[in-house]
Amino acid sequence: MTTISIRGVSLFVQVMGQGYPLVLMHGGPGQDYTTLLPFKPLADQFTLIFYDHRSNGNSEGADVSSMTWENLTADADALRQTLGFDKWAVLGHSFGGNVALEYALRYPQSLSHLVLMDTGADQWWVQQNAPEILAKRGYRASAVRAAHRFFNGQVTVGDYFPTVFKFFRAYYYHINLLGIVHDIVSGPRTKFRPEATIFGYSQLLDGWTVMDRLSEIQVPALVMAGRHDFLFPPEHQAILVDRLPNAKLVLIERAGHNPQMERPAEVIQAIRDFMISEIVGKT
Repeated sequence: MTTISIRGVSLFVQVMGQGYPLVLMHGGPGQDYTTLLPFKPLADQFTLIFYDHRSNGNSEGADVSSMTWENLTADADALRQTLGFDKWAVLGHSFGGNVALEYALRYPQSLSHLVLMDTGADQWWVQQNAPEILAKRGYRASAVRAAHRFFNGQVTVGDYFPTVFKFFRAYYYHINLLGIVHDIVSGPRTKFRPEATIFGYSQLLDGWTVMDRLSEIQVPALVMAGRHDFLFPPEHQAILVDRLPNAKLVLIERAGHNPQMERPAEVIQAIRDFMISEIVGKT
């Protein structure tokens, strides 16, 4: 683990493994690389590059107002160059998938493969549709209102955690509280940055969409999600696959928004199959 100065910002970076480079873009906004640590077993075949976006996690030196698509994607490409990779595969989860899509559109020459996991190309699915799904699933009105406020950036740093806890279990198909407690105690702790979440949902992501540009992304893409994801449900994943020219869809059964936590073996195998078949197919 280390920090690397990238474009005037100190980015937290962890590189492990060997083989073809795969950079992992974490979700949030306002979370960090630890949410993607279930992918560590891939280090036996790939060089994994974990990092925290500027203003997220352990990356320091940038005000949240600098968290623009231009900066987020330029940071990633500068990191690629600093690490000495001509190209790399890109995996983005949730908000990280939004960054990955912008990266693929802005730096098409820099990536060879794209893995989109529980993410979308239009923020409407989070801002409006997700609270409606919670209502249909029988969540209390207070939880539905909390989700709408949260995903539209209408919370404060002080009520960030009380708000998200009202609908927290919706992220999982089956929430394993003992497992979560074990991960918190035994593993590296996630560093939440509520100010990045609030800025992200209220400004960066508000009204964001690249739906009409997906056809520009020509690299092989794997679109993967938990079947029970309330943020980016299967119907949106189907739209992504339909509009991306070279994409395949994998839905993970009995999983919600974080299938890498609930069904890690299945997720990892799907990525291995996709990456290896594409790399071998190009050689």
